[in-house]
Amino acid sequence: MDLGAFSRFARGFQKGEIIFSEFEPGDAFYLIQSGRVQLVKIIGDIEKTLDILHPSEMFGEMAILEDSPRSATAIALDDVKVLEFNRANFEVLMMGNPQIALKLLKLFTKRIYDQKRRFMILTLEDPQAKIADVFLMLDETQPAIDRTTERREFKTTVDDIAHWAGMTGDQAKDVINHFVNQRRVEIYADRIIVKNINDFQRFVNSRRKKA
Repeated sequence: MDLGAFSRFARGFQKGEIIFSEFEPGDAFYLIQSGRVQLVKIIGDIEKTLDILHPSEMFGEMAILEDSPRSATAIALDDVKVLEFNRANFEVLMMGNPQIALKLLKLFTKRIYDQKRRFMILTLEDPQAKIADVFLMLDETQPAIDRTTERREFKTTVDDIAHWAGMTGDQAKDVINHFVNQRRVEIYADRIIVKNINDFQRFVNSRRKKA
């Protein structure tokens, strides 16, 4: 995506600087040019990392799409450069660059789904349910799945699962090993196999109702 023409919208943030805070009003979203951005949210009394974003990813778009307060706090993990789009210059971008506009709309759609689905995982209290729900999320987004069988193969790692579940690698490994011992999951170097995805769906549903 060529955004060179929009360099006048560039902004910089120093490492550790808060870009915006949860619950404050928002009127702009950001596209990362360099550096990483951490998104964190207070759930109960605990601060949870929702995501760590990298160059070419965007954040804060809900301010434009829903006119809503910030749903998370964004912190610069490195010295960060972004393009900042408010409503005014976003309209200029959309009207003057239809190809970019289409790509952004597709990104918006995916980001909205990812954020809401990730929040559903983090609100589960049971660590086993969190891990199981990550597999359900992967199942929902994986293309070309043979849904005539309950067996699923995911090209992912334990560290990836831990990231999505808001856990440490060791915590996720303990839960997944528990599933292995129950013969519900198989782990390989380059993939993880869930033997019965519907079993995980029933398990997560039961834990979510109790939450």
